[in-house]
Amino acid sequence: MKKIGAVVAGLIVGLVAGSLATWKAYPLLLSTIAPSTGVEEADAAKPDKKEPLYWVAPMDPNYRRDKPGKSPMGMDLVPVYEEEGGESDSGPGTVKISPDVVNNLGVRTAAVELKSMQSTIQTVGYVKYDEDQLVHIHPRVAGWIDRLYIKASGDPVKKGEPLYEIYSPELVNAQQELVLALDRKNSRLVEAAENRLFALRVPESLIAEIKKDGRVKQSVTFYAPRSGVVDYLNIRQGYYVNPGSTIMSIGTLSQVWVEAEVFERQASLVQIGLPVTMTLDYLPGREWRGAVDYVYPSLDPKTRTVRVRLRFDNGDNLLKPGMFAQVVISSPSSGKTLLVSKEAVIRSGRTSRVVLALGEGRFKSVNVKVGRIDEQSAEILSGLTESDMVVTSAQFLLDSESSKTSDFKRMNHGEVSVPDSVWVAATINKLMGDQRMVKATHKAIKVWDWPEMTMDFKVADSVDMQRLAEGEELHVEISRLGRDQYQITNIHIPGSEENKSLDDMSIDDMSLDDMNLGD
Repeated sequence: MKKIGAVVAGLIVGLVAGSLATWKAYPLLLSTIAPSTGVEEADAAKPDKKEPLYWVAPMDPNYRRDKPGKSPMGMDLVPVYEEEGGESDSGPGTVKISPDVVNNLGVRTAAVELKSMQSTIQTVGYVKYDEDQLVHIHPRVAGWIDRLYIKASGDPVKKGEPLYEIYSPELVNAQQELVLALDRKNSRLVEAAENRLFALRVPESLIAEIKKDGRVKQSVTFYAPRSGVVDYLNIRQGYYVNPGSTIMSIGTLSQVWVEAEVFERQASLVQIGLPVTMTLDYLPGREWRGAVDYVYPSLDPKTRTVRVRLRFDNGDNLLKPGMFAQVVISSPSSGKTLLVSKEAVIRSGRTSRVVLALGEGRFKSVNVKVGRIDEQSAEILSGLTESDMVVTSAQFLLDSESSKTSDFKRMNHGEVSVPDSVWVAATINKLMGDQRMVKATHKAIKVWDWPEMTMDFKVADSVDMQRLAEGEELHVEISRLGRDQYQITNIHIPGSEENKSLDDMSIDDMSLDDMNLGD
């Protein structure tokens, strides 16, 4: 029994000792077998921190710095990161922006839609008499105006009212022939004399009076052939007139014409019968509705416009000839077409672009062919599909950043086009207002191979020189007019209230593809 108890006690002591040894040795053994397990888990939990490539100004994408800071306008610089995986699947020109930067820039997007475009043509016109109802008064004989019943242009007349009396030897002779024919009672001579008087527009009442009493009138009175307003009075009492001369015109105001001018690019949209709306400044809130009456077949070579004749009812005579009017012509829709918001289109002289929103913070500028443009939409003829999303706000920065790596200039197998105008930072050294010139020091312009230097520039008439001051730092657009001829055609003063907003600048004829604001 004692032996059995000793064996049991030894087993218990050995079991306890083995458990204690295992508990003490397990961590060491585990670290020996897998020494890097905990480190790898810790490293896996840590995300790779990307370093920005550079920082740019939110309102000036060509203002770059290699560290955070403030832009010339006092705004925080925005970091730009390299896109994961190098070049994206969307091709050259794709840029990726972090979500917080997209939010800070206020980027808005809209879908490309396939729908009908109701085009409207806004233009101006002038009220005229309805020439279909305009009557010109011409004498058919030579003579003297013995009496003039109409004293001034604009006087109203009614049909049958006397206009003027004329003494003409030819009219006196024609009356005497009728009297002689009546005395001889020769019907053929009487008919011939009457026809001659009718041809000279002698009133029928006077012919009947001559046939009745046989007396010749020395002065003959002529009457208004219709009611209206005297438009053109070219005689005075006592004037001598010849056949064919215009002595006055009579027009009506019950219906008027309006002649408007339509630009050459919109001429194909105008057709006879299209509805027209007209307003005048002197009657705010009043609106007239009419229709296109005629489209003139020729183009004015100076203004490059086509004249369009419109017709309006004017029962209350509020429309006066010579008035200036604003006209809106509604053109019918021509089937469904691809449309984008007009503010999404970036126009830069010869080309137009939009910024595609590719998702996940990726954006890319693409060339598009633009057709018709109305107040809200632009027609896209090529370059987009119905499923695309385009940027409609703050696309200015995205377009400039995308253009640096885009394939716009690779379409000609390495041939790079030189722009006719560039934006560059400059300092005004001297103003020469009487010559519309400035002496300015500008930064280097890489696309023209220009170093930083000081030059004299002509200033375009469209630039307000009163906004310029000596010593002022600003951005200027320099345009090439010809060989060795350059001109400042636009200015951008950072922080000025007169500058356009970012959205407005994106749809104007400003191209910042080649802007070089220096370092």
